[in-house]
Amino acid sequence: MNKLFGSTPTLKSTLTLLPSPFRALVIGSSGTIGAAFVELLSNDPACAGVVGVHRHSDPSLDYQYSDSIEACATALASQGPFQFIINTVGVLHSDSWMPEKRLEDLNAEQLSELMKINTIGPALTIRHFSKLLDPKSSIMVTLSAKVGSIEDNRLGGWYSYRASKAALNMIIKTASIEFARTKSNTALIAMHPGTVNSRLSKPFRGEQIGRPASVAASDMWRVIQNLKSEDSGSFLSYSGENLPW
Repeated sequence: MNKLFGSTPTLKSTLTLLPSPFRALVIGSSGTIGAAFVELLSNDPACAGVVGVHRHSDPSLDYQYSDSIEACATALASQGPFQFIINTVGVLHSDSWMPEKRLEDLNAEQLSELMKINTIGPALTIRHFSKLLDPKSSIMVTLSAKVGSIEDNRLGGWYSYRASKAALNMIIKTASIEFARTKSNTALIAMHPGTVNSRLSKPFRGEQIGRPASVAASDMWRVIQNLKSEDSGSFLSYSGENLPW
């Protein structure tokens, strides 16, 4: 598979989108990966400021209440423009249900909930928060998941989670085509963070096989810093690998 690194650069590909200094916005900053990004960016000398929002911040953003998305973006408009926005919000399981192992486990409540949190919320976030991006040069990353790849699905199971991430990927790809006409200096990216030691991965041996959130954030940040305008609409791994849709 192709990677962002290692190929012979052209003149255009050397023009990375992230300026210095830059301002950053982390959506889902109370979560494991979101908090790691806030800490990483706060310690980056090129970052002039980082803002974090979550369900209990002021302003708040809660995907259970879709009106909060536009309201939060409107409240933060005066703090923009932002040159970097990352959305780390996502759900895999709850106290009531786990990912489905078979078709017989599929149910409307779980499917609807994951679509709300993993697809509809991020889609509306792209709609409203993209207005806060710097038109001169900016990057917007939304965390997706490799299991959302239709082509890469060889194990089955996890119906709702896979479907919600596949739908999210389509939203990002479609919006990136529009951005090519309206926001040509913005890269819109779907990114797979890999397995991270977090609440999301804990029931799946995340503590044993996952990386610390600080390592995951650093891995992704190395890729993000090298993004160019032509990378917009890509589905990337934390290693810089282009993933199949």
